[in-house]
Amino acid sequence: MSIWRRISDFITSTAIDAFSSIIEAVRTAFEGDPETRRRVAFSIAMIALSAKMAKADGIVTQAEVNAFHEIFHVPPQYQDQVSRLYNLAKQDVAGYEAYATQLASLCGTGKPNCKMLEDILDGLFHIAKADGALHDQELIFLGTVAEIFALDEDKFDRILARHVNRGQADPFLVLGISRDASFEEARKQYRALVRENHPDMLIARGVPEEFIAIANQRIAAINAAWEKVEKDLKAYESV
Repeated sequence: MSIWRRISDFITSTAIDAFSSIIEAVRTAFEGDPETRRRVAFSIAMIALSAKMAKADGIVTQAEVNAFHEIFHVPPQYQDQVSRLYNLAKQDVAGYEAYATQLASLCGTGKPNCKMLEDILDGLFHIAKADGALHDQELIFLGTVAEIFALDEDKFDRILARHVNRGQADPFLVLGISRDASFEEARKQYRALVRENHPDMLIARGVPEEFIAIANQRIAAINAAWEKVEKDLKAYESV
C-alpha cells in the first residue's frame, strides 16, 4: 500500500487539532507494525520539519516549495491531507526543537534504524539550498536538528559538503576521508558509502519508496566526489 494511502487513512481516522498530537497518535496507531511506523514517521518528520524550516529565514520561496515536491511526489488524491499536515506544522505552537525531539524518538535514535535520521536531515538540506543559498538561520536550524538527532559533527559536515560547495576539500569531506588517505583506503571508503546509500538500503531502514530521490541524489554526489578524488590520488601516487 502506498505510504500516502497509509497517511491519508490515518489522518482521516484520527481526531487532531495540533501537530504534536499526530506524533503521539502515530506511535500508538502503529505500535504493532514497526516497519510501517518508521515509514509513516519518516514522512511526517519531513513534512513537519520542512514546514518549520521553510520560514527559518523569514521567506518561503517558490524554489523551496518546488524542492519539497521534488522529494514528495504526492498523488493528487492525497494532496489535501499532506497540505493539512504541512499547515498544522506551521501553525502549532510547538517549536521545531520539540518536533525534532519527538520525531527522533519515533524514528529510533540510538537504535538500528537511526540512519534514517540522516536521511531526514539530507532531505531538509535539499530544500534549504533550493533558493540558491543556505542562509544563516537555516544553517542554525539544520545544526540544531542534527544535535537533537544525535548526529556528530563529522556526519553533519559530510551531509553539508554534499549540498554546499566548500572548495578544494569538498570531495574529501563528501567521502569522509582525509586528504592524505591512500588510494586503496579512499576506494574502500567510497565502495562502503555506495553500499550504505544504495536505494535498497534506505528502503530497508524505513525510507518510503516514494522518497528515493534522496538516495539517487546522494549517490550522484558520492560518485562525483570519487571521480575527483580518484583522479587526484592516482596522479599523486604516480609521481
